[in-house]
Amino acid sequence: MMLDIVILAAGKGTRMKSNLPKVLHPIAGKPMLGHVIDCARQLTADTQITLVVGHGAELVKEQYSAADVHFVEQTEQLGTGHAVQQAQDSLRDGAITLILYGDVPLIKPSTLEELVSQVSESSVGLLTVHLDDPTGYGRIVRDAQGNVLEIVEQKDAKPEQLLIAEGNTGVIAATSNDLKRWLPTLSNDNAQQEYYLTDVISMAQREGKTIATQTALDENEVLGVNNRLQQAQLERSYQLSQAENLMIQGATLLDPNRFDCRGTLEVGADVVIDVNCIIEGKVTLGDGVKVGANCQIINSTVAAGTVIKPNSVIESATIGEDCDIGPFARVRPDTVLAKGAKLGNFVETKKSVIGVGSKVNHLTYIGDAEIGDGVNVGAGTITCNYDGVNKSKTIIGDGAFIGSNSSLVAPVTIGAMATVGAGSTVSANVGDGELGVARGKQRNISNWKRPTKK
Repeated sequence: MMLDIVILAAGKGTRMKSNLPKVLHPIAGKPMLGHVIDCARQLTADTQITLVVGHGAELVKEQYSAADVHFVEQTEQLGTGHAVQQAQDSLRDGAITLILYGDVPLIKPSTLEELVSQVSESSVGLLTVHLDDPTGYGRIVRDAQGNVLEIVEQKDAKPEQLLIAEGNTGVIAATSNDLKRWLPTLSNDNAQQEYYLTDVISMAQREGKTIATQTALDENEVLGVNNRLQQAQLERSYQLSQAENLMIQGATLLDPNRFDCRGTLEVGADVVIDVNCIIEGKVTLGDGVKVGANCQIINSTVAAGTVIKPNSVIESATIGEDCDIGPFARVRPDTVLAKGAKLGNFVETKKSVIGVGSKVNHLTYIGDAEIGDGVNVGAGTITCNYDGVNKSKTIIGDGAFIGSNSSLVAPVTIGAMATVGAGSTVSANVGDGELGVARGKQRNISNWKRPTKK
């Protein structure tokens, strides 16, 4: 089956109060339009995607240019029918056309598959939704037998029609041949003086075609975003669905209402995630991983048994089994922790390997370093990896002990079982088993007077 998918993405979104085109505003860290395109790509058909762009067209094109995406421009916003008219020349003969909206981000592929399956030469597919409050929606008008007669927009509806609870989502599927025949005949003789796409339903009905309706089971699936409040509502809906899926997989979320996944999360058995945690990109948490409150994990893999304590940030890192991280740790990109490694409070690492069972307990920066197994790095230690122009590497051998408040000036190597005395600034290599001490000479001054407050 050939499926031509037309996504309307031309609106400015005035009520968003933003210079950014509405469809580029995010849900779960991804533009709304991105959600719709990803959904379209999951449909099992020979698909062709056409974006109807207008306001901010260059920004949209820049972000979503791809081999399977085509663009047409709507220079004037004269209604949904007018928008689809801009795409009619790209519709393939013999295909089915599916109309979607770039500001309706939570639509599900399964719903669209069901809708498209009902389309034929003698039928048109229409997605509807039952609403407790249908204000603002076009109403689905049916006859006594339940057949769809027409869709009446809110501003054109009669008082008795406003009582109808079944609303039009705007999502329509029809043969491309039918649409190319109907679109040029659309009229703007209505209260808004716009060309309504919904008028094709009346045209289909007059030709004796069946209007096959599919009802969205979840109202949030078909809700559009027109302002920041609606954006926040859909964000919460999306996040709660993500949380529910994770809990079905066996994860424990201490409060599902205070969890955000802005990417994909794979979990093993007995994973526990405390409140206010944010997952971004692609993240994997192994069996028994525990994540404390207020943590952020980005594009990282965390192996079984690791504990991440509150207020820690882990980005583009590989964490081994049974590690202990935080609280208030920052694990930056290209950090690798081997089994049983420990990073304590206010420790920052970047582009470094921390060996098996090594400890960097507190108030320390480790950058561009290779630390062996069983190393103990004292509080306040810094690897001085940047000279203002170039980055250099620090290597610390197995079993070494680095005293508190030491500065290791790279490039430098500290040998296996070596010791660096506290307060040292080490700029030359320390051999295996050696003690390296590099301090200024201490002076004690008698009869020294402390400063007094003026």
